[in-house]
Amino acid sequence: MNSAPPEGDPDERAGFDTTEGSRWHRFRTGWTVFRRKHAKALIAAGVVLVVLLGSGGYYLWSLNAKLDNIERFSTDTLGDRPDPNEGDAVNILLLGSDAGKKIPGESQDTTLAEDVDSDTWPIGKYRSDTLMVVHITADRKHIYVTSIPRDSFVMIYDETGEPTHENKINAAFSEFGPVGTLSTVEHLTEMRIDHVAIIDWAGFKDLSTAVGGVPVTIPETFYDDKQKVEWKAGSYNLEGERALQYVRTRHGLLRGDFDRIDRQQNFLRSLMKKVLEAGTLTKPRKLSDTLEAITDHLTVDDAWKNGDIRGLALSLRGTKAEEVKFLTVPIGGTPTIDKYGSIVELDQRRTDELFAMMRAGRMSAYVEKHPDELLGDEDEIS
Repeated sequence: MNSAPPEGDPDERAGFDTTEGSRWHRFRTGWTVFRRKHAKALIAAGVVLVVLLGSGGYYLWSLNAKLDNIERFSTDTLGDRPDPNEGDAVNILLLGSDAGKKIPGESQDTTLAEDVDSDTWPIGKYRSDTLMVVHITADRKHIYVTSIPRDSFVMIYDETGEPTHENKINAAFSEFGPVGTLSTVEHLTEMRIDHVAIIDWAGFKDLSTAVGGVPVTIPETFYDDKQKVEWKAGSYNLEGERALQYVRTRHGLLRGDFDRIDRQQNFLRSLMKKVLEAGTLTKPRKLSDTLEAITDHLTVDDAWKNGDIRGLALSLRGTKAEEVKFLTVPIGGTPTIDKYGSIVELDQRRTDELFAMMRAGRMSAYVEKHPDELLGDEDEIS
């Protein structure tokens, strides 16, 4: 799949009214439609879709049916965005979100996509503590997943792409929704994000159950006083609520949110291995349950059409779990400042280097130069 768009406005070519003030212009300006689903699920989904496409007619039919369940939203409110990639590399922003809490005067029954399309974004209804930038190389042989800590102190941009104030990066989603988050991340990375995908926590639970559990190792016993859960050292096959507790844990861990990021990445890595190596793709019932768990809880931008998802999946055929590398943006420190409390300061020089190498398609050289930034082995994750 080539991420470089053809000449001309694709919406005009498709016959949409793109004049300022039109409903389509408002919709796309607000935020790209997201499919509701968790970041981890999307990667697994992509690989699942890819391998599955080459496996036969039933799988293709099942995939087509499930993709129609995905919700979408628009990002047209953003005007001044980085130029699209000239090459074939694809960049995806993955967000994990809660289902949304009740806000006075707002309906709790509306979906994320509906809230994005409304005239007013419900400030404070949603939280997103998981942000990952997924970079798929032009040759489709490697995938790099880079986490951005939720407390990273950055300039926050609104849904029109205008700077507002400095804050922890997860404030962008709460205050300005997925479109504001997209703009904030694009300004941080100076890189065009091709697509956005959001998965809610319910979808994450369903996915871990659909694949029959995900194997993880707990190296040392500790107690999470926030969730009231004791994790004893040993090996586990986690699914459902227990899997959700694993990826949301940060209390009781030595490095707090940094260890939670490692857990989330480790769980995603293990999930991918389970999907690819445990026969999920060859068992119609399990495959159907897995796809349903993904598509029922996923929201993506409206520019990400079903055909494009299938095409990307097909191009990733043969990608192995070990060819997916996980890392976190370089951290400079974790000071405490008035009003915001403990924050994460990014190492600006190294962060600029990271995303410059990503833009240039040279991530293999970056990880070779900075191997310490890669996620550790499975038995090293707290």
